[in-house]
Amino acid sequence: MTLAAAFFYLFSIVTIASAVMVISARNPVHSVLFLILAFVNAAGLFLLTGAEFLAMILVVVYVGAVAVLFLFVVMMLDVDFAELKQGFLQYLPVGMLVGLVVLVELITVIGVWSVAPQAALNTPTPANLSNTEAIGRVLYTQYVYLFQAAGFVLLTAMIGAIVLTLQHRKNVRRQNIAEQNARTRASAIEVKKVPSRAGV
Repeated sequence: MTLAAAFFYLFSIVTIASAVMVISARNPVHSVLFLILAFVNAAGLFLLTGAEFLAMILVVVYVGAVAVLFLFVVMMLDVDFAELKQGFLQYLPVGMLVGLVVLVELITVIGVWSVAPQAALNTPTPANLSNTEAIGRVLYTQYVYLFQAAGFVLLTAMIGAIVLTLQHRKNVRRQNIAEQNARTRASAIEVKKVPSRAGV
């Protein structure tokens, strides 16, 4: 067994075990921590396949932002998980159907890959380009309009979330930039002549 194969089995076993613990752990904080462990080991699998850009994106975006955000939300919001689990049985048939569809898809992919490996798309990167540089060239040349459209969609979603959650309350002092910039020395300060030992 080569060193790469040993690391592959190590990362795979830890990823599968941590994924099982995500759905089986009773404490939601432990579930999020196991999710972070699964993401890190999946990044190791990406590194073994030569996709270092995807590995770093997985660590930076999912582990550094999404999973940590999940952890903060779970820890800060005192969610009553016993109440949430009361309606679990009514969604069980739909969940089993979705799981069955995913299982059939996985079996189909593995079967096609083992029976006809030449059917898989093979797009090797040029020898003089790294994986990250090759993705950047394709993303910013061939798919630049789609990339910009995805950015506008995310910007629209962000603005919509801000508008929906922003609530103007009365009796709350807010900053007015135009009023601050229009202030003069005469309107900003007031000088009073106080006699000696008289106080204010």
